[in-house]
Amino acid sequence: MHIDRDIDIDRDVCIGAGQCAMAAPGVFSQDDDGFSTLLPGREDGGGDPMVREAARACPVGAITVSES
Repeated sequence: MHIDRDIDIDRDVCIGAGQCAMAAPGVFSQDDDGFSTLLPGREDGGGDPMVREAARACPVGAITVSES
């Protein structure tokens, strides 16, 4: 079952630790400056069960996930 999610990365808070990309590499990446970004077409998490874990892994809480 696919759950629609709204994923937000607060780029003012992100420190580029990369924990999200390690936890859910099919959804998150890091841009050229090292900050977290969502992969194209994965803005809703693509049903990846690790999206919430990626948000929890962020050391500064820059990622929020809500179900729509």
